[in-house]
Amino acid sequence: MTTTTYAADRTALLIVDPYNDFMSEGGKFYEATRATAEAVGFYDNMRKLIPAIRTARIQVIIVPHHRWREGDYVGWKHMNPTQVRANQSQGFAAGSWGGEFHPEFGPQPGDVVVLEHWGQSGFANTDLDAQLTQRGIENIIIVGFVANTCIESTARFGMELGYHVTLVKDATAAFDQEGMHAAHEVNGPRFAHALLTTEELLALLPASVR
Repeated sequence: MTTTTYAADRTALLIVDPYNDFMSEGGKFYEATRATAEAVGFYDNMRKLIPAIRTARIQVIIVPHHRWREGDYVGWKHMNPTQVRANQSQGFAAGSWGGEFHPEFGPQPGDVVVLEHWGQSGFANTDLDAQLTQRGIENIIIVGFVANTCIESTARFGMELGYHVTLVKDATAAFDQEGMHAAHEVNGPRFAHALLTTEELLALLPASVR
């Protein structure tokens, strides 16, 4: 596994699924992910990392999951288990509070919001690769939800496309500790170029933000 310095003009921070349903009390999945989030200090670390990224003038890209809408999966033959659960729970429902971006961790002026992903990878059937390529991005840092599904799938896809992939293991969360372990101890080391803590990553950002 390699580390790198994160030149602002070649690096992007991908914030995956920063919805109220995940990140706000009262959200549909907040309690289900709360234990793993608290165990790693997820919210505190996001509050450290995102401002530092912005100060470094690194591009922030929001990578949102598909917002549920009535009739989304009518006629589908092969819904995956996550889609089945999303259809049952109406997670991130379009037009609902839970489907709105978290006010602190969602997009700010200058951020890019890519098309919603229907499965787990932020690259599949979206414009994420085009947005990165057009901006000359080579390094992607991935944070948000969920460590062993959308984060991992996006990271794997990015690696296959030739990006340098960094996972921040205390700036993500999952539905259980087993998911966190699988993402960071079993699977992540097999494909990520760097697997860091927030503090380790901050030390590698341009000197002006340290």
